[in-house]
Formats: sequence, C-alpha cells, structure tokens
Amino acid sequence: MTAPPDDPAGPPADNPPHDPSGDRFAPLSAGLVTALVGFTSSFTVVLAGLRAVGASQQQAASGLLILSLAMGLLGIGLSLRHRIPISIAWSTPGAALLGGTGHLAGGFATAVAGFLICGGLILVSGLFAPLRRLVEAVPSAIANALLAGVLLELCLAPVTTLVHNPGLTWPIIATWALLYRFARRWAVPAAMLVAIGAILVSAHQRGAKFGSFSPTLALTAPHFAPAAIPLGISLFVVTMASQNLPGVTVLQTFGYRAPLASVLRATGVGTMLCAVFGGQAVNLAAISAALCVGPDGGRDPNRRWRAAAVAGGAYIVLGLLAGVLASLVVVAPSGLVETVAGLALLATLANSLNVAMAEPTMREPAILTFLVTASGITVAKIGAPFWGLVAGMALLFVLTYKKGPPHPIGETAPSEAAIAD
Repeated sequence: MTAPPDDPAGPPADNPPHDPSGDRFAPLSAGLVTALVGFTSSFTVVLAGLRAVGASQQQAASGLLILSLAMGLLGIGLSLRHRIPISIAWSTPGAALLGGTGHLAGGFATAVAGFLICGGLILVSGLFAPLRRLVEAVPSAIANALLAGVLLELCLAPVTTLVHNPGLTWPIIATWALLYRFARRWAVPAAMLVAIGAILVSAHQRGAKFGSFSPTLALTAPHFAPAAIPLGISLFVVTMASQNLPGVTVLQTFGYRAPLASVLRATGVGTMLCAVFGGQAVNLAAISAALCVGPDGGRDPNRRWRAAAVAGGAYIVLGLLAGVLASLVVVAPSGLVETVAGLALLATLANSLNVAMAEPTMREPAILTFLVTASGITVAKIGAPFWGLVAGMALLFVLTYKKGPPHPIGETAPSEAAIAD
C-alpha cells in the first residue's frame, strides 16, 4: 500500500486551524526525542553489525558517523523540499543482517561493495517503478520471516551472555525489563547507559586502553568479490521491506501523501555515499518517525515538517559521538554490546514472527525462509539470508502455482513493534 511515485507530497487536506501557542515548542521537543530515542536504541546494532563483517574500530566509527550525517542532512533536505515530516534512519534490520552474515571473503571491503550495490538498487527502484513493484510483490510473510531469521542470532545474545557473564549482564536486562514495563520508549536507552557503565568498570579493572575519541571519516575502497552481490541484494530487500514501505504506511496513516520515488532516489544516492565511508544503508524511518508525523509534532500538520528537520539536526550532533561509542565497543567484554542490541530488537523479532505465521497458507514457505536464514549457512560464498529468500520463494511457487497470489508487502501495515529504525 504505497503512494503512486508521481503523487505530489503534501500534508492532509483537512488541516485544523493553526494555533501558534500550541506549536511553539512541540516540533523542537518531538524532533529531539525522535533523534535521541532512535539513535540510542539502535546504534549498538549498527556497530555490532559493522564489526561482524570485519570493520576496524576506525571504520566502524566512520560508518556510524557518516550514517548519522546522512540521516540528518537527508531528513532536513527532504522535509524542507516537500514540507512534510520526512524522517530518515539507518537500516537497523540491515545492520542486524550484517551481524548474522559474519566475515566475508575479502574482508570489510567486500561488505562495502555490498553496501554500494544496495544503494544502487534503492536508487534504481526510485527511478523505475517496475523494480519497486517487484519488491512490493514479495509476500509479507516471507519478508517478515527473512527479517526474523536475520534477527534471531542477535536476540539470543542476552541469553548466552547472561550465562557466561552474569555479573555484568543481569543489571542491563533488569533495567530494560523494568523500563519496558513503565516507560517502554526509554527501556533500551536506559539499558544502554547501564551497559556503558559496566563497560567502563570492566575496562578499568582490566587496564584496557581506549582508542581515539575524535570523529573521523575513513574511506574504504570496495572489493567486488562474488559475496558482495548476494549481500547487497539481501540488504536491499530487508531495507525496502522492513523500512521504506512501512515508512510510507506511517506517513499515510497520518494523512500525508508520501513522495516515495523522491525518497528512494535521495536515500539511494545517500546509501552509496555512505558505503565508501563504511555505512550500510539509510532509508525512510518508520515507527521512530511517529512523534514527528503525529500530534506530538505540532497541532498544525502543515508545520510538522519542522519536527523532522529538528530530528535531522540532532542526528548530526549525535553522530559526533561516533568515535567515543566505537571505542567503548572495542573494549567491551564479549557479548555485552550484542546484549543491548538483542534487547532492542526483541519486539521486532516477535512481530516479524507473528506476521510471518499469521496466514495459514504461507506458514511453510515462511518457516522455511526463517530456518534457512537463521541457520547461518554459506553456500558458494553466498550467505544464509539470500538462500532463505530463495528457498521460501521457491517453495511458495511450488505450493501456489496457478493459484491466487499471496498478500504482498504493501498490503500489510506495520504494528508499533514492527520496525526498529
């Protein structure tokens, strides 16, 4: 359910009268909270994913910094251009995919090539509607099963780390559980703060040395090894299915006509620029953007774009912490960063499994997609997410040949827990 690519973007037609007193501080507060929660809830996933595919501390810090800059600049630029609250986020499911992919032949340079391929596909999908429709035609059950398989390994990290390092892990999990009950939005940021404290204590006890805290961009030349192609395709499918299409649905829910083609062109170019500095992908924000597009962003829908612009500026400022955060990840005890990342993705995993299994006729293709993706296998130097998608679609073809098509991605709206930006 996406807006036609040539539809002019704009706010709802039935706007309420503008109330200056009610709008004075709403965009500022909504934008700041959006950026703070979005950044602190998922930067651990990004850093863990980049490190998993071979990024050094400097390369991981560079990736986090360039993604933050791209999110900020694109969010500001698109919001100003279309005068609607367009928030941009890094691809958290894409980062989780990297965490499950592991080391590639050719190292991090091969991953960078995959990022470039993903960005190119996003750009092409913004230029040519047939590719966009092809992605939308992937059944929602299979797309969510693919995402669930990608997330499983990270979501197991809190369990395995608790067994091997209970002293440092249980305060993180307890903090998350308590806040999840009473202030869900702040559960992961609070758990992250406890984790940082645990890392600092552990580093002091071990005499660990921190690297450079300064935010710097590190250029990485891509290596187009065979493994880069399936990585790029998998990253593209996950990013489109789990972020861009649901992001359009969120905007439409609040009455905005989403300029999908324009967003895809901008984020495609942005992803390609981010790639050479170590960033995996940027995309349309979904649930994390709800504060900006809803009443919290201001009473007048015509002016809520200012909240998204404020969020963009805040992302740029938060990106300057990339060097510090990457240094913490390097000295962190094994599994601690992954624990926070896993907690951040639990709700997304639960919702993905729920959607994947919701339709009885789709359960076998969906569970096959999930199992193959979660297996972590590598065949012909191609990772499990690609084979999971192939296996699920192949079984679906066998089971439904000459029958009616299943529900595509675009017909399923995301729930609040569906997307981790």
